[in-house]
Amino acid sequence: MKIPGALVALLLLGEAVSQSKRNSKAHVKTPAQNRKGPNPSGELEHTAAEEDVFVGVLPPMEDALASQLRSASLTPWHAQKAPEDMKLFFLKNPLVTCNDGTTAGYYLREHKGSKRWIIFLEGTGILSSHMEESPHWWNANAVFVPYCSSDIWSGTLPKSRQADYAFMGSLIIQEVIKDLVPKGIKQAKVVLLAGESAGGTGVLLNLERVAALLEELEAEAVQVRGLVDSGWFLDIKHPRQSNCSDAASCAPVGAIKKGLRMWNGILPEKCKQQFKRVNKWQCFLGYRLYSSLQSPVFVVQWLFDEEQLKLENIHLGSQFLTENQWNYLQNLGREFRNSLRVVPAVFAPACLSHTLITKSYWLEFQVKGISLARALQCWEKSLQDSNKAPKLRSCPFHMIDNCPWPHCNPTCSVLHDHGTGQEVNFMQTLFRMRLDVHRKAQELKSGPSQLAMLSNGG
Repeated sequence: MKIPGALVALLLLGEAVSQSKRNSKAHVKTPAQNRKGPNPSGELEHTAAEEDVFVGVLPPMEDALASQLRSASLTPWHAQKAPEDMKLFFLKNPLVTCNDGTTAGYYLREHKGSKRWIIFLEGTGILSSHMEESPHWWNANAVFVPYCSSDIWSGTLPKSRQADYAFMGSLIIQEVIKDLVPKGIKQAKVVLLAGESAGGTGVLLNLERVAALLEELEAEAVQVRGLVDSGWFLDIKHPRQSNCSDAASCAPVGAIKKGLRMWNGILPEKCKQQFKRVNKWQCFLGYRLYSSLQSPVFVVQWLFDEEQLKLENIHLGSQFLTENQWNYLQNLGREFRNSLRVVPAVFAPACLSHTLITKSYWLEFQVKGISLARALQCWEKSLQDSNKAPKLRSCPFHMIDNCPWPHCNPTCSVLHDHGTGQEVNFMQTLFRMRLDVHRKAQELKSGPSQLAMLSNGG
């Protein structure tokens, strides 16, 4: 049985996006193998280098969910390089572990005197210590938390006789916060919890728990904020689902419930209160969860999310798309756009891609002439304004592309053919789809200027 839609997205997209970054070496070390005698604080005697990676082991489950998890493209479970100039620390609490029972940990780069912290759930990019690469967070205390729990950062299940594998993602985040107290996080002014893909969903699921923990630790002056990149998943139905033989093979509901049970997932209380017990799985969806959050959140989301399209076997630039697939693609963009309208702080380009803030060129993307860096700066300024004055039009941070075509934004990256690797522009893709381009333009009310932009590779 195939498990489509939201669950596969939540479970696997974090791994799919990190696959391209993984170490190609056959021999990678688990946290336990990487130890070189930590001092009492848990710090190792070396900085993060090429061999400093985490590895998780897949549970030997015999069901459809397991077959998805065992996909060859997703193994090893985690072998992510750490950002440069960061030290590796293991959690002081040895009971909070990765899937295989090895102690979880995090990487830290301290910036003495800074009262700003960014805690990232998987990724690099915005964690750069170079001003030209991360203009607003280059001098912050940066924490990189590797993803080794395989539970979308929601699990609380320890390894035991009844459970051969641990799923403790939510607890890992809590322990990282506690371990950062001696490092000065209680004196912080701003703590930004950030993440991409599955890590972005993890931000939504854990943001209020992090805020509550810091308050419990008497760090009440800390402003906790969230930055969600490509973790705003949708559960829209593909047209072909009407032909499914049974509901279980069409909808992800049962699979999500199974995942929640498998890793004893924890969900935000206020979100759970909005749904009956049988529907609490919907708290994994950003547009369902968002209204229950109190802490400020900035959402970064491509309107044509590449990984969500891949789940429906849609690879723009590499195949002849059917009319139904084209309609699904268009509907996806509309649904993303509509679901994000209620989010005050958002950056949503009409591009085909997945994840943004960990790309080395993340500063180049714009929406209506405004870069993501500028939008983030405006958002931060609005949060610092104690008088809650109206936001200035000259400093916007609600940026959603209005153009209806995939890749109609001129700052989108060039598409590549998945078979040949050659560059293709979107106009060529439409012709390969054998669709009436001019009819589609009329349907979408696109003018000649937009078509010209597309033909030039926009």
